[in-house]
Amino acid sequence: MKKIAFINGKVFNTDEESFVNANILCEDGYITDISSASAPSDYIVVDLRGKHVIPGLIDVHTHGIAGCDFNFADEKQVADMCRAYAKHGTTSIMATLASAPMPSLVNSIFAINPNRLESKNDGANILGIHLEGRYLNPEKKGAHNIEYLALPSLEELDSLAQSMLPAPMHFSLAPELEGAEAFIKKAKEYGATVGIAHTSATYEKALEAVRWGASAFTHTFNAMTPIHHRMPGATVCALTNDSSYAEAICDGMHLHPAIIRLIYKSKPRDKMVLITDSLAAATWPDGEYDIAGTHVYVKDGVATDINGTLAGSTLTLFQGVKNMVKFLKLPFNRAIKYATINPARMVGAEFVGKLEKNYRADFIVLGDINDPTIDTVYVGGNKID
Repeated sequence: MKKIAFINGKVFNTDEESFVNANILCEDGYITDISSASAPSDYIVVDLRGKHVIPGLIDVHTHGIAGCDFNFADEKQVADMCRAYAKHGTTSIMATLASAPMPSLVNSIFAINPNRLESKNDGANILGIHLEGRYLNPEKKGAHNIEYLALPSLEELDSLAQSMLPAPMHFSLAPELEGAEAFIKKAKEYGATVGIAHTSATYEKALEAVRWGASAFTHTFNAMTPIHHRMPGATVCALTNDSSYAEAICDGMHLHPAIIRLIYKSKPRDKMVLITDSLAAATWPDGEYDIAGTHVYVKDGVATDINGTLAGSTLTLFQGVKNMVKFLKLPFNRAIKYATINPARMVGAEFVGKLEKNYRADFIVLGDINDPTIDTVYVGGNKID
């Protein structure tokens, strides 16, 4: 049994949104206590030297990083991606698959599963799988290849769920499509969560989908019916429904900073979720990439298809948190929960996202708190090199 005591840290308390002087005691990758008590004599001691400690970040909507994409990666590449995520402060992810033919999606799931079903200590852990597509409205397809889109199918859901289990599983779809109601209700029976995405839904239809069981809005505002004072659309439902989560890409391109502020002011504090929607180009040089069956061009960190449509981001989640701080002029401690406990709860992962007893020992040791940088990352109590 591996026992480690991380002493002399300023540890983030999620409930209070503040830092407290404390030691973190861990056994076999999980936190057993956070207190000011001295470390037991049989623990390995790591001195944090008064540095600030926050929970590892959780990205529930990310397609890729470091030159790789979950739709195309083999088992080894998935492991490489997990290490890249962790080095940039993201310690848990929902591996996100874009629209593709069914056989291709199943093959991708099989490549992801070996890294998902066994806990890793050398990279980010894959909480589950997020399927963004193929059940999207062609009118709001974004960068998704229209040839890969399809109506929601219970037969396909059964096949996907059997390969994706155990939960967490998350499906993003357009609720106005034929078959969506039955799909959402069946997905909930499997223990999955559902997001409203790439949709031309009216306000009323989006609200109806929430009643069916949808609990989130995927990259809010993007590929979604916009706000109109007589036809409010899905976007207004995302902002005004207090029971649902609203994802936000905080890169300054997908959403103007004023829109980030609008989401922040509209949603309860526990219902806004920062995501990256990153593609393979994240942390990688400009160039040409593929996502959702579409060729993408990345220039100056901005990814677009041949028509100029935004096609995912090159954002890391840590940078997204820093952007939120900058855009909204927030103290850093006020932005942390939007990339930690909120996304964890959105997908039902109740063992990550906080520094608390019985939570996994995933955390970031920060450099200068006034301009936060990543000093060290730990996953399951193990240092990421």
